Amino acid sequence: MPPLRVLIVAGDPLVRAGLAAMLDDQPDCEIVGQISGAASQVDDLAIYEPDVVLWDLGWDVTVNTANRLPTDRLPILGLLPDESVSGVQLLAAGLRGLLRRDAPSDQIGSGLRAVADGLIVADERFLAALLPALGSEDSDDLILKEDLTPREMDVLERLAEGLSNRAIAQELSISEHTVKFHVTSIMGKLDAQSRTDAVVRATRLGLIFL
Repeated sequence: MPPLRVLIVAGDPLVRAGLAAMLDDQPDCEIVGQISGAASQVDDLAIYEPDVVLWDLGWDVTVNTANRLPTDRLPILGLLPDESVSGVQLLAAGLRGLLRRDAPSDQIGSGLRAVADGLIVADERFLAALLPALGSEDSDDLILKEDLTPREMDVLERLAEGLSNRAIAQELSISEHTVKFHVTSIMGKLDAQSRTDAVVRATRLGLIFL
């Protein structure tokens, strides 16, 4: 089985070096790059051909942080300073995992593998804040504005599996542009603010089962 290709993103060079040294203890992880995550670099992450991105989100995590993450292209495991930082917006933005910055190497390694396999990972100390936010709406308050088409259901099911637009396009033999069109339509019909929100709402409405 080939090693997991990991791209490390952190604004602090010392943090990048520390994470790289930590992952050296994981025999099935291959570090394919270390970058700062500057705005000019975000669009070029795919050139490293990573399976997963380990992104240290630093101490000043904001809504803008969530909005600039390329979650539609790559699975990302984010590292947060502590549970006082709300991870709801990060998950809503499409982040696949949240761990603390001081997580041990084996936990980070396991998290990376899980995220690469399409699972969602969260440190248990974040769950108290995350679960009420994800389940705050009563199912009776959720409204499907318009029935989803069969093709939209195909796309929604693959969104629930954590697939990127590119992967969905390949599975359904349609263009990536068409996938984006369907995702936008799905979010509109579910009144969702993000891909993750759309999956949560669809699950609560009984449209899909995770």
